[in-house]
Amino acid sequence: MPKKSRNSSPKKPRANPLVRGPRNNHAVGNLAELAFLYKAASLGFGVAKPYGDQEPYDFILDSGERFWRVQVKSSSYSVPGRSGYAVSAWHVGKGCKSKAYEADEIDFIVVYIPPDDAWYIILVNQLASLRFLRVYPSGCRGGGCFESFRETWHLMAPGADLPPPRKLTRARPADSHRKRFV
Repeated sequence: MPKKSRNSSPKKPRANPLVRGPRNNHAVGNLAELAFLYKAASLGFGVAKPYGDQEPYDFILDSGERFWRVQVKSSSYSVPGRSGYAVSAWHVGKGCKSKAYEADEIDFIVVYIPPDDAWYIILVNQLASLRFLRVYPSGCRGGGCFESFRETWHLMAPGADLPPPRKLTRARPADSHRKRFV
């Protein structure tokens, strides 16, 4: 008898374009933004797209109570042998230097994983200066620190009870790499 996988629902096959060949990263990002626009509008949010690409956010959401600045990220690439998807949580700032998103630039990063049709709505203050984050829509042994943000659209709803910011912790002291001589 074949062994059952952890994930009982099979992954959707990736839709290949019928014309014009494979999509580049910009086209894939545009499709993720279209999917977000449809999802947010269908949930009752007012959605506005800023003109141009000068802002660090992709959309402005109107909850009826306040406006949210939202950056949409997407990934369809899973590392072979792992169940998670890696998503960048950084952008090119002034001076062409890459930097992590900050609370004065955006309010939420929304991550869309098309193969699993999974949405993660993550407050920017939960990133604690991370440059990359990994999500596990099919589950993982360690649980994944962002799985609690899966489908949390209510965080943007009126009267939302937002979680406190994450604290940046160090795994070891800053000077642990130095040898100590007595």
